[in-house]
Amino acid sequence: MEHADIPFLSATELATQIERKQVSPVEAVESYLDRIEKVDSKLYSYITVCADEARRAARQAEAEITRGRYRGPLHGIPVAIKDQIYTKGIRTTDGSKIRADFVPDEDATVVTNLKSAGAVLLGKLNMSEFALGDPISSAFGAARNPWDLERNPGTSSTGSGAATAGFLCATSLGEDTGGSIRGPAANCGLVGLRPTWGRVSRYRVDGACWSIDTIGPISRTVEDCAVTINAIAGYDPKDPYTWQVPVPDYRQSLTGDIKGLRVGLVKELLDPNLSGVGQQTRDAVLAASEVLSELGAEVREVSLPLVMHSGVIIRTITHTDRVSLHPEWLRERSQDYHYNTRVAFMTGNLIPAQVYYKAQKLRALVRQQVLGALEQVDVLLQPTSPGPAPKLNFTPGVRSKEQAKAALVEGNFRAPYSLTGAPALSIRCGFTSAGEGALPLAMQIAGKPFEEATVLRVAYTYEQNTPWHNRRPPI
Repeated sequence: MEHADIPFLSATELATQIERKQVSPVEAVESYLDRIEKVDSKLYSYITVCADEARRAARQAEAEITRGRYRGPLHGIPVAIKDQIYTKGIRTTDGSKIRADFVPDEDATVVTNLKSAGAVLLGKLNMSEFALGDPISSAFGAARNPWDLERNPGTSSTGSGAATAGFLCATSLGEDTGGSIRGPAANCGLVGLRPTWGRVSRYRVDGACWSIDTIGPISRTVEDCAVTINAIAGYDPKDPYTWQVPVPDYRQSLTGDIKGLRVGLVKELLDPNLSGVGQQTRDAVLAASEVLSELGAEVREVSLPLVMHSGVIIRTITHTDRVSLHPEWLRERSQDYHYNTRVAFMTGNLIPAQVYYKAQKLRALVRQQVLGALEQVDVLLQPTSPGPAPKLNFTPGVRSKEQAKAALVEGNFRAPYSLTGAPALSIRCGFTSAGEGALPLAMQIAGKPFEEATVLRVAYTYEQNTPWHNRRPPI
């Protein structure tokens, strides 16, 4: 295989090559580092590239594999992680000037787990400042979308989306509060899984909202996503919010068989008058539901009226929680925040307690409604976003009431499962056009808590019976 072609393999394809000793981990890492050097000046997807550390880890992986100590499908695979996840001896910035020089003294549990699986860390990925969800707020420059450099790669795991879609890592980790895994996956045409809350440890991850934050994979294929979540999932005694429940072999769940499985189309989020969903996205999701039906699933419509308020609910909760984490920074270092972050934090600081309390009560009602629907169907199906990735707008501030309202409305698509704590996955389901300049469209598949295997099985079955995953961005 040509050196420059290695990054274009899926993580699982590369794993097969490494296990058979047809490609070495050292070759894989060098190929990715070369591509990062060539391409990332356009994408701004990395904050820190750990070239020396990656080379050392690759040499160790190669030596272990040569001795017959192959650890599994991530052994020797070059990965990257969002820069709010602690890495011992490597700075963890949260995309902020305030944390630009912070170097943790221990790894996050998910990093320990990746290393135990033999993965090689290429570096730390760009993100919206403090995971707030603003695409232009990183102190290290705004990450760009590989499908169109003028467009938003999705927030707040901006670099995870950009680097994975741009073939600058084999798979990546993001963090999802209000949709920060699924949004980048949608905008960049990837597979992004928000696991069940408590399925993956958040120990030594800078938080945004303790009762909602979740770590999960952003990958190029469903199989890559399954392999990545298997490596990081499980109970962690260091995180009291993780659950002591068995973690299945997610890769084994990818049977391609969904006969008899019940799929619920969320009516409200497919209604343009209610949700603002674009016609192309709506058509793509409905066409995807027809594919699932032809493959043996039972597709029916379900109603979730409260999802139309979930964007406001989650924004009230998360903005209040975020600013409460480090109030001293807002008092003492407010000028070191990006302007948009500062405005958002100051707004969060002014939300009255009774409004926060009401939002929490409404959250319980949304959760009840979503879980009630999931008693009637196995998975819920809907758009991940109302349309394709929008253009980046670098003008700071809230530019109009319409813009602010649109941001809240978009939150309705991903917030229901964040508020519920249920697993939800975004996957490509079409493109805006067939020719040059086409942008990916995405649908979301959500399931019962701890039923990631079912969600992945539906996504894999759809992926393998459609052509969308074969298209590459032009970068």
